[in-house]
Amino acid sequence: MTYEPFEIVNGEARSRWLITCDHAANTVPPFVNGGQLGLAAGDMQRHIAYDVGAAGVARELARLLDAPAVLSNFSRLVIDPNRGEDDPTLLMKLYDGTIIPGNRHAGPDALQERLNRCYRPYHDAVARLAARQDDTVIVSIHSYTRQLQGRAPRPWHVGILYAADTRFSKPLLDLLRAESDLCVGENEPYGGHLPGDAIARHAIAHQRHNTLIEIRNDLIETDDDQIAWAARLAPLLRRALAHVGD
Repeated sequence: MTYEPFEIVNGEARSRWLITCDHAANTVPPFVNGGQLGLAAGDMQRHIAYDVGAAGVARELARLLDAPAVLSNFSRLVIDPNRGEDDPTLLMKLYDGTIIPGNRHAGPDALQERLNRCYRPYHDAVARLAARQDDTVIVSIHSYTRQLQGRAPRPWHVGILYAADTRFSKPLLDLLRAESDLCVGENEPYGGHLPGDAIARHAIAHQRHNTLIEIRNDLIETDDDQIAWAARLAPLLRRALAHVGD
């Protein structure tokens, strides 16, 4: 079977929504060290390799919102599509205290191959789908671990990340904060902008409504959890968009 660096879900959908999942998979393509990064199987199931549960949420949101979704099919440890091409963390050699053996000696040639065979095709797919309509709204689905090595536990159930454009994220934040059982982070557990990241590239540069949703990964470990979170988010996304209009 030919390796494909991305998957498009619900590609014929015609709503204005576009769902993206930058860290959907823990796949190591066969051209990268024979499909291995030298990590134990357990490490490849952790947050360091991909966003646990995010792909399932993205798929279900695509169904509920009648939206196309683009999901990556390579581990963030192969190359991180949510970084600019000149970002020093584009190809990680150490992540959350874990050395990545397969990246230890990766030089400029390896980086270019991963850009050409993984990173750029994924971004090309997002760009094509985003450009189909003039009023595309991009929702990027991510997840995060409850606790990084040596740091305090993170209290938030969900975080909304944004950069300078708050038109869509702020109403969504208000709606989530009205949910009495949720602890909601604003630009938590990460800041909402890195130069050249996926939202900057596909949304901010084109003045498209956008938001990045981070869900704590212990809350979306199972298929049922992922479906439930998508069902919770979909009506809130619609309401937030109705608030901002066009």
